[in-house]
Amino acid sequence: MSRPDEFILTLACRDTKGIVHNVSGLLYQAGCNILDSQQFGDVSGEDATGLFFMRVHFEAPAQLADVATLERLFAHVREQFGMDARIDAVDRKPRVLLMVSQHGHCLNDLLFRWKSGQLPVDIPAIVSNHSTFESLAASYGLPFHHLPLVGGSDPATKRAQEQRIEALIEAEQVDLVVLARYMQILSPEFCERLRGRAINIHHSFLPSFKGAKPYFQAHARGVKLIGATAHYVTPDLDEGPIIEQDVARVDHSLSAEDLTAVGRDVECVVLARAVRWHVERRVLINGYKTVVFR
Repeated sequence: MSRPDEFILTLACRDTKGIVHNVSGLLYQAGCNILDSQQFGDVSGEDATGLFFMRVHFEAPAQLADVATLERLFAHVREQFGMDARIDAVDRKPRVLLMVSQHGHCLNDLLFRWKSGQLPVDIPAIVSNHSTFESLAASYGLPFHHLPLVGGSDPATKRAQEQRIEALIEAEQVDLVVLARYMQILSPEFCERLRGRAINIHHSFLPSFKGAKPYFQAHARGVKLIGATAHYVTPDLDEGPIIEQDVARVDHSLSAEDLTAVGRDVECVVLARAVRWHVERRVLINGYKTVVFR
């Protein structure tokens, strides 16, 4: 159980000497107690970014136990190392907007985890371009916003619908958007607005099996591994920084429907992990990749 004096510092900057020393020293001098600390320097390999990442979970004394005060305390070190850094209170639950179309397995899984206390978030609303899961939302006592795409794939129609979602995100002070099998391609404008705070889930057959019924396509080709990928949303469709992936083995004895069921289970687990790690401030974006402190 977290307490109101617990905070998480996350940071990224160019890798250089003295970062850990200065961060931990500052917290020590301020009377803070470090509960957990993890760090990673991406400095080896041809695709290395040369960046240093750190996550520190700490307790603060009563006179410092608010985010604004701690941000001021940390300002000098942040400037000294040119850090992209933030401090979050552990007891503040991020506000998560869920979006879904007509496949409800991921939505149902996330709602159960939230209701049972396994997912430490607040859910202000569910958005869908179909009314299919309105009763499910009502059973959890959550507002359901049916925002249909009248006019189909017309760009102007889609953008108008997205702007209604953007207004809802603003009004509800949403921290994270989760596409729990929301089967619409988002506009570049919407993707940019949500950069770093929208997570999507998809099967891992791409690019081999595109379009409708990918599990049926995979069954026809006799695949032996099926999986899922959770990633941040970017304008490059299904190519955002990957947060989590997993696989399950299958064989010839399974029907196409069986493969679909196994695949949906994997999708649920992978998306739930990605959302939990994000809201626990364990994921830092590193160019086209992520650093995940588990």
